[in-house]
Amino acid sequence: MELTRTAYGTWSGGRYMHFGEALDEERYLGCIRRAYERGIRTFMTADVYSAGEADTMLGKALEGVPRDSYCLIGLIGHDIYPGKRDGAKGFLRFTDPRLRKPDQFGSYLRMAVEKSLARLNTDRFDALLLHNPDSVGYSSDSTWKAMADIKEAKLADRLGIAPGPANGFSLDIIQCFERFNGLVTEAMIILSPMEPWPGGYVLPAAEKFGVKLTARVVDYGGVFHDDVKPGHTFGYGDHRTFRPAGWVEAGNVKMEQMRAIAEKRGITMLQLSCLWTLSQPAVKSVIPTLIQEVGANAKPIEAKIDELAALPDFRLTEEECEILSRIGDNKGCMHLKGGNPDYIAEPSPDQWPMNDDLEAVAQRWGVTPRSDLTYTHAPLPAA
Repeated sequence: MELTRTAYGTWSGGRYMHFGEALDEERYLGCIRRAYERGIRTFMTADVYSAGEADTMLGKALEGVPRDSYCLIGLIGHDIYPGKRDGAKGFLRFTDPRLRKPDQFGSYLRMAVEKSLARLNTDRFDALLLHNPDSVGYSSDSTWKAMADIKEAKLADRLGIAPGPANGFSLDIIQCFERFNGLVTEAMIILSPMEPWPGGYVLPAAEKFGVKLTARVVDYGGVFHDDVKPGHTFGYGDHRTFRPAGWVEAGNVKMEQMRAIAEKRGITMLQLSCLWTLSQPAVKSVIPTLIQEVGANAKPIEAKIDELAALPDFRLTEEECEILSRIGDNKGCMHLKGGNPDYIAEPSPDQWPMNDDLEAVAQRWGVTPRSDLTYTHAPLPAA
């Protein structure tokens, strides 16, 4: 089954990522079933979430649902077998040279896919995405030969990439589209009217190479759910507390400038964000994070599911999209991950210096790394 306009990720519900209330098992399963019953037909899961538990929960929630009635997307790439973590950095990528050589990539991926499918109680993924790859994952022939073998074995119908965990990777994504044209046909990026940068650089390449995009974080950390307001209290360990100070307040100021378009259209702010995102080239699906915020008066997660499922089927005008892009312009607001000119240290799983190949990608696609991929909003040093 192909991607659908709305999608549900197993990171929703707060059980496997540190944000919002952690739903108990019954309610977590009920939310997945509710999403399906309301018409959401794409479901995404990653084997690294609680070392496979998210897979198991999704399989349990969709038990008895006709397999051809929904699109199942799997994410693999962190080595959870035997499950050794690299401290706070999480599980190592399977491509890490401390774990194996390139000629062993295929056997690992085949094993990981089969285990994930067994937990999901199914025999194939509609799409299999490489999850949070390092530079080797984006660029090596060994990696994508191994992925192609999985497709050849009919364990996945389509292949793609899911960069992360933070924002960036633009040149690496484009390089992957170019190098593995025809094999990489799907990708997930961060994109919303509050974060058109840097994901916007990927759109022309995705359109040229026929790559279908799923956009995550279209809720902008919950702001577009309209229940993360100035002074909001986040729970202990919530990932969003690592964002720069003042992001909630600044986001709400921008959102209020956008609200008139939503009111004119008779839609919610989340729906406005989703429709802007779906109006962008190559974007076929949106997958916001659906959580219940901490506190007695929080908007129920069930209401957020219903709101996403009720997304109307129309396109915003070019003028409306341009207005929203102008309000939400975030260029230069953060240090980016992946290959970028700000990073000059030794390569890490999430960051690496620019190289000649990436410089060539930038030139081909009209990107000037020194001005387009750098952090320009840094506070001035004290006098």
